[in-house]
Amino acid sequence: MADYTPRLKAQYAEKIRAALKEEFGYKNEMMIPKLEKIVLNMGVGEAVADSKKIKSAHADLMAIAGQMPVITKAKKSIAGFKVREDMPLGVKVTLRGDKMFEFLDRLITVAMPRVRDFRGVNGKSFDGRGNYAMGLKEHIVFPEIEFDKVDQIWGMDIVICTTADSDAEAKALLKQFNMPFIN
Repeated sequence: MADYTPRLKAQYAEKIRAALKEEFGYKNEMMIPKLEKIVLNMGVGEAVADSKKIKSAHADLMAIAGQMPVITKAKKSIAGFKVREDMPLGVKVTLRGDKMFEFLDRLITVAMPRVRDFRGVNGKSFDGRGNYAMGLKEHIVFPEIEFDKVDQIWGMDIVICTTADSDAEAKALLKQFNMPFIN
């Protein structure tokens, strides 16, 4: 098990670093952008009415990410939404290292092609500091989720954090990983 390296991690070390160094003319190896972390988040607003939904979303996100998610709770009460302080409202998980590369590989090669009417992801969803955010309407596109056992379909947010200084550098990095941008 110790000898195993994720496919995208090896690809980054062998090809992508050299391509980015050539494209942007970095003078120092440490200037080359790399993936820092991937944050997955599921907002479960329905948990206000039914507390079992948060357990379902927690189990699904754990299957997708391969590690234990954290349950996020309301910071303050909002009467209009029937939300009380410390009420569970979602689940999130932060992936780093090998698990991050594994997830990105599954996202790009398996999950995205399974999305209905998929044409690509928006190439303008960068935050100005080299981080990319995207959303999926259905979490069932991941092969780890057994469609028959799903009681509800959740949407999820995916934020890919890089060490890039600009959006152009981050986009070039993700393009090297075969991220299907449309613009």
